Amino acid sequence: MAPRFTITADPTRNLVTIIIGGFFAQPDIDAFEQARDIAHRELQCGPNQHLTLVDMREMLIQSQEAIGGFQRVLNNHATKSKRIAIVTSQTLARMQVERAAGRRDVQYFSGEPAEARKWLLAG
Repeated sequence: MAPRFTITADPTRNLVTIIIGGFFAQPDIDAFEQARDIAHRELQCGPNQHLTLVDMREMLIQSQEAIGGFQRVLNNHATKSKRIAIVTSQTLARMQVERAAGRRDVQYFSGEPAEARKWLLAG
């Protein structure tokens, strides 16, 4: 399945919403990172004060190279989120993103993104 993503910013809530799916190679991760950086420029908060909601229910199991690429993106100190809510459906994909996210303020959800969004905005 081809990689796909949409990234939108809600400056009034300092919230970035990411919908991501498919199988990624490094050029796709680079394009994702560029789009994420564009969305971050729309925010009104200071660095690392934004919230991120990631809907990755359609994400396929990724290669080790892709996991490493996403890990680099997630661990960039200049663009780290204050809190992240991740919605997953596949157990192995969730395990991969948990490894990539490391020790961050991340909460994982299954089902619909509404619960994840509510958690983000309540904190």
